[in-house]
Amino acid sequence: MAFRTYTVAEARALLPELIELSREFVSLRADTTELAEAIRLAEPSPLGGQPEYKAGEARVHEIIEWIVGRGLEPKSLAPLLIDFHAEIGGELVLLCWLEGEEELAWYHRPEYGFSGRRPIPA
Repeated sequence: MAFRTYTVAEARALLPELIELSREFVSLRADTTELAEAIRLAEPSPLGGQPEYKAGEARVHEIIEWIVGRGLEPKSLAPLLIDFHAEIGGELVLLCWLEGEEELAWYHRPEYGFSGRRPIPA
């Protein structure tokens, strides 16, 4: 998988579209989870049935393909956690965005992961 190296400004410019898609993704993730359980238990669901599950699953995959197609690295789907490869001060870092965040404000070195998150310097 090829990752693109973003500047902080480029990553932040892409963020509004990522946030919009993430809201759809979160809703679809919840719906497909509920539908899968209803289908497994052969119980009716107000969300629909197998066709709605398959449509939701297909749209989830489209969103993931959009993310990967822009050279981003999805680290987790629940919660949705996305890394943008970047450089800060000449050092390779990952700009780290978590579902629900309204801005891109954190980074970490690849070897430290999420627990090594620090605020992006001004």
